[in-house]
Amino acid sequence: MFTMLLDIARRHIIWFGAFKFAAGLAIGFVLGIYFLPILTAETGLDEQSLVARQNSAERVGVFRRDLAGSDSFHWGDGQIMVNDTQIWLDGEIAPGPDYRLYLTPSFVETEAAFLAIKDASVMVSPIKAYKNFSVEIPAGITARSYPAVLIWCEAFGQFITAAQLE
Repeated sequence: MFTMLLDIARRHIIWFGAFKFAAGLAIGFVLGIYFLPILTAETGLDEQSLVARQNSAERVGVFRRDLAGSDSFHWGDGQIMVNDTQIWLDGEIAPGPDYRLYLTPSFVETEAAFLAIKDASVMVSPIKAYKNFSVEIPAGITARSYPAVLIWCEAFGQFITAAQLE
């Protein structure tokens, strides 16, 4: 009887160990997806660069944390500025993987609304910094033709933030 109980205990310990290993692996994978982009993020613009670019801004928008599609993990905060060749942020966005900056044909503030206009939107560039980023507008894209900008997470199909340009 003692050997039978010992045998049952061994099997349960092995299953419990395997479960703990699999759970730890899954949790580590998810945390890696979230933290790797943060650890490998580029440094954004410094204060001098932001001041130097301020006068060249042709249009300005504001990223706000209180948009309908934003939440505590997906948000933007600050001024987004646009000229003919660049788009830059004086502020920050929530860190995450695979962010893309889009110029959109209308201002939207939810995932569903963006998916409805995604085909008419233009992907400008991936975003590699989460504070004071700057991206070049590719040749052939006329930023003046678009009234809004939006940040979208391609990996998870998640709305991050948007701003209407004035």
